[in-house]
Amino acid sequence: MAAFWVGLCLVWGLVTRKPQVEAATPMFVFGDSLADNGNNNFLSTTARADNVPYGIDYPTHHPTGRFSNGRNIPDLIGERIGAKKLLPYLDPLIASHLEDGANFASAGVGVLNDTGIQFLNILRINRQLELFEQYQQRLAARIGEARAKLNVAKGLVLIMLGGNDFVNNYYLVPVSARRIQFPNITDYVRYVLSEYRKVLLRLHELGARKVLVTGSGAIGCAPAEMAMRRQPNGRCDPTLQRAARIYNPLLADLIHQLNAEVKATVYIAADTRGLNMDLIDNPQKYGFVTSKMACCGQGPYNGVGLCTPISPLCPNRDHYVYWDAFHPTEKADGVIVHKIMEGPLDHMTPMNLSMLLRLDSETKA
Repeated sequence: MAAFWVGLCLVWGLVTRKPQVEAATPMFVFGDSLADNGNNNFLSTTARADNVPYGIDYPTHHPTGRFSNGRNIPDLIGERIGAKKLLPYLDPLIASHLEDGANFASAGVGVLNDTGIQFLNILRINRQLELFEQYQQRLAARIGEARAKLNVAKGLVLIMLGGNDFVNNYYLVPVSARRIQFPNITDYVRYVLSEYRKVLLRLHELGARKVLVTGSGAIGCAPAEMAMRRQPNGRCDPTLQRAARIYNPLLADLIHQLNAEVKATVYIAADTRGLNMDLIDNPQKYGFVTSKMACCGQGPYNGVGLCTPISPLCPNRDHYVYWDAFHPTEKADGVIVHKIMEGPLDHMTPMNLSMLLRLDSETKA
C-alpha cells in the first residue's frame, strides 16, 4: 500500500510540475541609426528620432528614438530568436534588465571615428565597446563573473556599420579629407575594413561567440542620395552603389579570415545591398507600391531634410520601402530580417542566422 502511495505521488509530481521555460537569448546591439533604439535620446546631438511621426506604428504609437515608423531590425531579429525587448544602454531603466542584453548603437556613427563628425556628441564605435565592457562589469557585480561571461557567450551580437563611412564621410562633400587621402575607393574600403577588423576582434575578446555583421545597404538608392545627387526617374546613384558592391564582398572575405583566426564559426555577414536590391527593383513582389519615394519627408523623392512633425506623411506606411530619407519602414525591415534568418547563401557568409543558431545549439548538445 505504501508503494502505491509513493507511486501516486511521483505521478502527481510529474503531472503538476511546471514545464521548464527556456531562458531568453540575450542580445547585444552595436552600430548606427539602423540599430539605434534610443541611445541618442540621451545625448546632445542632432542625430535623433524623438519627434513625431517617428514611432507612429510602434506599439506605443510614440517616438522611441528608432529611425523608423515602428520596430527596427534589432527588434525584429530579437523577436525571431526569442530575445526580450532591449533597452538602450543609456536608459537608466537598464539597471534592472541587464541579463536581457543591451543596445549600444548610436545614430550617425561609422567604423571610422571621423565618420559623422557633424553630429558631434554620439557614441562612436570604440565608445560603444567601452560601454559593453562596463555593462559586463555591472552584470558581474549583480550575478557573478562566471554567470556574466556565460550570459555574453550565449547571446547574439548584432553590429550594423559601414554605410555612414561612405555617405557621412568619404562622399559627404565633393572633396573630403578621406577622398584626398584615398583617391581610389577600393583603397578606402580596405582601410575601413582594416579598422573594422579591430572592432570585430575586440568583440571576441570581450566574450562574443555569435556575431552577425551587416554590410553596407543599397546606399545609392536611399531617397536622400537620389535627391541630393539629382538622379533622374528614381535611378540609384551609381557611385554609391559601386562603393557598396566593393565593400560587401571584401567584408565577406574578412569574415572568413576572422573565423579561421579564432578557429570557430563566430562571425557571419549579411550582404545587405544584395539582400535589398530585389526589394528595391521589384517592390510589388513584396506587397509595396514604391521603393523610390520616402513615406515621410519633402522635396524630390521626399528625400530632402528630416522627417518632422510638419513633413508630408503617407497614410499607409506598408506601401513604402523607405520610411524617411535614409531608413526603411518596419515592413521593409521585416523582409530584410527574413532574408537574414533564412536567406540565400549568395548573400549570407558563411551561413544565414538560422543556420548559425542551429550550429550553436548542436555544438552545446
